[in-house]
Amino acid sequence: MSVVDYEPPVEKTEEFIVQVKLTDLQADPNSPLYSAKTFEQLGFPELLKGLYTMKFTKPSKIQERAFPLLISDPPKNMIGQSQSGTGKTATIVLTMLTRLNLSIKAPQAICLTPTRELARQIIDVVQEMSKFTDITSELVVKDTLHNGKHARSQIIVGTPGRVSDVIKRKQLPVNDVKVFVLDEADNMLDRDCLGDQSIRIRNMLTKDPQIVLFSATFPEHVRTFSARFASGANEISLKREELSVNSIKQLYMDCNSEEHKFETLCNIYDLLTISQSIIFCKRRGSADKISQRMKSQGHLVGSLHGMMSPEERDKLMDDFRRGIFKVLISTNVVSRGIDVSLVSLVINYDLPLDVLDQVDFEAYLHRIGRTGRFGRTGVSIILVESKSTWQQMQQIERHFCRKIVRVPTEDWQQVEKAFKGII
Repeated sequence: MSVVDYEPPVEKTEEFIVQVKLTDLQADPNSPLYSAKTFEQLGFPELLKGLYTMKFTKPSKIQERAFPLLISDPPKNMIGQSQSGTGKTATIVLTMLTRLNLSIKAPQAICLTPTRELARQIIDVVQEMSKFTDITSELVVKDTLHNGKHARSQIIVGTPGRVSDVIKRKQLPVNDVKVFVLDEADNMLDRDCLGDQSIRIRNMLTKDPQIVLFSATFPEHVRTFSARFASGANEISLKREELSVNSIKQLYMDCNSEEHKFETLCNIYDLLTISQSIIFCKRRGSADKISQRMKSQGHLVGSLHGMMSPEERDKLMDDFRRGIFKVLISTNVVSRGIDVSLVSLVINYDLPLDVLDQVDFEAYLHRIGRTGRFGRTGVSIILVESKSTWQQMQQIERHFCRKIVRVPTEDWQQVEKAFKGII
């Protein structure tokens, strides 16, 4: 591709500003619960040990403002928008833990996520954060609660389909549920099946629970619906332009055919020593094919998509987290919320498109957010093999007001120098 009559957008200078919209206009900004600079201020000493063993020393910027609002009494709903790697999961988990009545040995908090991978990640945080307490927690996904087994744990984390099913079968009592959380809420409420299931679960809850919706992105139509789903909610967010993470270097590489695109992909891994990386493809068939070809060339890779069995998906993610293999090839199934701290590179082998074949900007943002987490430097690369992909990349640049830098593929010695200056 060549640059013709195209002026890249001017990059915006960013500041980390948390915006808060309170439903209670009488809220006192001078109150000690308006902002918490330390976890000690929150007043839950039994949870501090768990927080400290997880290397949390003080609340992040978004947590400073979110925690006091989430744990105040009477409970208020919240809609939270915060970029990847700013501590959303810890915010969600600590909210659930602090709302429990430890004398009640029944589910009191339900957290729903769009995928089993994200549910497993969140339950791990719940169990780590609460390990010095008697709090019980349980994962409710496709392969759990068989043979009529009942969910008795105080915190339930699961996927909408399975949680809805076990509530209907009376395997998950909901009489004591006081907190209802949707993680990656925009995705949950914007997809017909997940949205319907989430609403159905909400309607099954006998009490009026505190509803907490968190995501990195909230398209306007989803935000409007969210305000009805979580009525009277406090809102906390980062400015939209701040959602393009400063610590992610966005690059693209020209390819003259599909075969050249695959060769370019392999050349990247031949040249560079990369801790861990994720390659995103459009279809599961592409993920499997690329995985097989890269394996045949000696690369340690794994392929993950929605058609795999639950056991296969769990083992693959566990192996990736442990570093058994360094390259994960996937569809959008791991584009949201998954946190593998050593991921330093994301490659968009195919750009994410919606049902109308238009660029899905939210999906792109979630994909590249798998790297550069918690302030670390990360790199994302788009492989551009056609005029349409080039035009789609231009749309991404304009949408996020970020220049995506070209890395030439004509001279791989120069490519190596360019990459080593970045990665």
